[in-house]
Amino acid sequence: MKTRPIVSIAIPLHNEEGNVESLYREVRGIMKKIGLAYEIVLVNDGSTDKTGAILRRLKQKDRLLRVIELQGNFGEAAALSAGFRYARGKWIINMDGDGQNDPRALPVFVQKLQEGYRAVTGWRKDRKESYWIRVFPSRVANWMISQITGVRVHDNGCGLKGYDASLVKGFSIPHGFHRFLPALFGVKRRQVAEVRVTDRRRQHGTSHYGLGRTFEVIRELSTIRFVIADAHRWHDRFIIIRLVTAIAMVIFLGYFVLHPNLLNLFIFLLITIINFFCWPVSRNLKRFLRAQQEGVFKGEEI
Repeated sequence: MKTRPIVSIAIPLHNEEGNVESLYREVRGIMKKIGLAYEIVLVNDGSTDKTGAILRRLKQKDRLLRVIELQGNFGEAAALSAGFRYARGKWIINMDGDGQNDPRALPVFVQKLQEGYRAVTGWRKDRKESYWIRVFPSRVANWMISQITGVRVHDNGCGLKGYDASLVKGFSIPHGFHRFLPALFGVKRRQVAEVRVTDRRRQHGTSHYGLGRTFEVIRELSTIRFVIADAHRWHDRFIIIRLVTAIAMVIFLGYFVLHPNLLNLFIFLLITIINFFCWPVSRNLKRFLRAQQEGVFKGEEI
């Protein structure tokens, strides 16, 4: 009978054939030194290179390694959800599969979780990437996320994070919402610890991110506060607001035609703006709720 792990390391992978084996060996070596029962959960997110074959070979040699094969490329949020779903540890630590987050920070993550923090997030203070393409957009996004969610951490985009498993179990993360972890799980700022993480240069493959990520963050930011508060209730409210403002738009448009003046024009434009804002927010809330009901990935353990 397998010993139930205390710590699970969950790593999503997409076309990381040049990085996966070295990263796995680094993580395994560090976890052995920590001395707690552990498992490594590698999630293959529809890789089209040799990543899947490498994972199968590693799996044959290590009973503490678990491999989850997704039936296609569902994206990072879905792959993280799969890692959370299959992980068995009391604490779950996730990290990117490109090897840029130095695994030598793992003992500090475990220590913070042992101290009682419900979430631990990495902070890449000295990033080894292009400033204008990666670093600057990330800083803008981090500032916006911190202000809106109320969980003020320096680096929401760091892939190295740790959680009490009770926070994430059964949680399906829709595309794009992984950028708001750990705030998405409803933790308070005092429950989150930050750990300095050495940011390393990617050794193999190409980055899956670009400047367009900042615009996606802005799109999802319009919704995240309502998700954290109560997604069900706010979805219903926005449906009502959309209906009421749509009716009001028709009424005030007719009134403006009969009585054209700046005040009536202002009221009509204000109602129109509210209506247009409600459409994408209600769609995002619906997408979030559907994800919790239907899941965000299909796959199985091999």
